[in-house]
Amino acid sequence: MRKVATALLLASAVAATPALAQDAANFAGPRVEGVIGWDRVQANGGHDDGVLYGIGAGYDLQSGNMVYGLEAELTDSDVKACVGAATTADPRLCAKTGRDIYVGGRVGAVVGGSTLLYAKAGYTNARYKVSADDGTVFISDGSNLDGIRVGAGAEYALSPNTYLKAEYRYSNYEQGLERHQVVGGFGFRF
Repeated sequence: MRKVATALLLASAVAATPALAQDAANFAGPRVEGVIGWDRVQANGGHDDGVLYGIGAGYDLQSGNMVYGLEAELTDSDVKACVGAATTADPRLCAKTGRDIYVGGRVGAVVGGSTLLYAKAGYTNARYKVSADDGTVFISDGSNLDGIRVGAGAEYALSPNTYLKAEYRYSNYEQGLERHQVVGGFGFRF
């Protein structure tokens, strides 16, 4: 009887013990993710809003609560603005964003065991296309613009291999083009 009472007391003590650090989420290793969100493109005092979507990949190292990583992303956007009626008197002018390639790094801290708060910075290259149509002549020109991106976000571990993320980022490109983006994502860690 004494052995049973001791075993029950020991079992209840173990069950009541709070989670230890080993129960914290692991944010290290390779990862892939899908992202979708709001995209605001600004140039020459005007702006247009749309939806961005894409994929990303990265590799993170974790030392205690600190996480350091490299990442890459390929996105596209539906932002397009046109004015005019495609006539000689009122030519139609359009500007459209295209693919955006990002390569950079991030550093963050794990809080609460399952949430990573991070800041990021890196290089970005966006495609931007401008066209004009007066009903008789159509002219189109595209450019790849170099820029820098900075941002901050949070990643929440749903399980040892899946996570959700939310992120704000600002990109500044050549020729006065800027982007503000708020994205959400779902990813897998290997």
